[in-house]
Amino acid sequence: MIAVEHLAGCRAAVFGLGGSGIATAHALAAGGTEIVCFDDDRARVEGASDQGLPTADLRVADFAAFDALVLSPGVPLTHPAPHWTVERARAAGVPVLGDVALFDAERRDRLPDMKLAAITGTNGKSTTTALLGHVLSALGASAQVGGNIGRPVLDLDPVPGAAVVEVSSYQADLAPDLAADVGCLINLSPDHIDRHGTFEAYAAVKTRLVANARQAVIGVDDGCAAIADRLARHGKPVRRIGVFDDLAGLAALGPAGVGAVGEALYAVEGGAARLVGSLAGIASLRGAHNAQNAAAAVAMAMALGHDAAAAAATLAGFGGLAHRMEEVGRDGCVLFVNDSKATNAASALPALSSFERIHWIAGGVAKEGGVASLAPSAPRIASAYLIGEAADLFERQLAGLVPVVRCGTLDAALEAAATAARREGGVVLLSPACASFDQFRSFEHRGDAFRALVQARLNRESA
Repeated sequence: MIAVEHLAGCRAAVFGLGGSGIATAHALAAGGTEIVCFDDDRARVEGASDQGLPTADLRVADFAAFDALVLSPGVPLTHPAPHWTVERARAAGVPVLGDVALFDAERRDRLPDMKLAAITGTNGKSTTTALLGHVLSALGASAQVGGNIGRPVLDLDPVPGAAVVEVSSYQADLAPDLAADVGCLINLSPDHIDRHGTFEAYAAVKTRLVANARQAVIGVDDGCAAIADRLARHGKPVRRIGVFDDLAGLAALGPAGVGAVGEALYAVEGGAARLVGSLAGIASLRGAHNAQNAAAAVAMAMALGHDAAAAAATLAGFGGLAHRMEEVGRDGCVLFVNDSKATNAASALPALSSFERIHWIAGGVAKEGGVASLAPSAPRIASAYLIGEAADLFERQLAGLVPVVRCGTLDAALEAAATAARREGGVVLLSPACASFDQFRSFEHRGDAFRALVQARLNRESA
């Protein structure tokens, strides 16, 4: 744990007592902050109290007595409306902070030998975070992985090395002064508009992470090229990343970066490109989106002082990320793939682009635009098996493009898709393009349920 010592002697309200909120409360208390914890969920308050954390009803607290409100990232800061704790804090002139902001301030004050590699983007940030952690460890460097990917940042150990941190837009919004040693913006597409108000506001939060970093790694494939150009004009060291059809495309990387051409990885330094590795045969890095993630990881390793070819050589050992194009079973020629982390259309596109014949399980709580943008993937989709609240919308959007089977629940969809795949061939792919909250607690819960259902089916088939 990293104790938050720079607020020692201060008084802070802590709201939101999920995993990161509890870790933050313990870190504040360990550093000498007087804290008061609360949550709208009474069970969470009781759980915090059971762990020895001081709790009280912040609805009747005097916010003028606090020096800070420490807010969990899942709690609305601005949209669709500021949470009531945020409104009370602002009325009292109390700053609102998040765990990533506390972590970075502590790191810069007390831990000069801990380097921060911060990764954001609409899609691919979890894979890139895990991949960079793997690369650094395989190179013999000390590396810890945390943030939005799972382990709370204040739960990391206060030791020299690299902290490889996935930063969501919610976390970045609560850390306006975040100053990473290297910051990565992989891509941008509309997402979380309900929490940021507009795409422009969402993009600005993401852009700030790389603008404040000492070095920036920025994608040129998904609307970020202009951001890279602007930062470079203002003197920011920038490494660009991208995926290209041919060697001529590498020119888009400018003087420095990493690009994939087919399965080959090239590093550009001083404007000159050299072949540094290959993704051929690495199942966990299948598809153009994973080529982009690999380019980002190698570019960030370079920014941290490592050789590009040495970094690329470690990629084959990467086992992949749970719930992201995770191969969870095979029944003869039928492969079952868990891509539950695909919670919007843009994040479902990579999986839909990676297989030739797909029995696609989709649905849940739809994001803005639904799956209309996935129409170009229709030739690869044998049938779509729809679940959850989005079924009506998705059926309308897919009409005339692919055969649709309304299944309602995940178990029914799996049975229908698996039966068809055994008959016709192809991959059974859970890539919902939706949030999970109509039927599951999280995308992890949904993916775990799919994995268990697949395993149960395979066990029945082999019995």
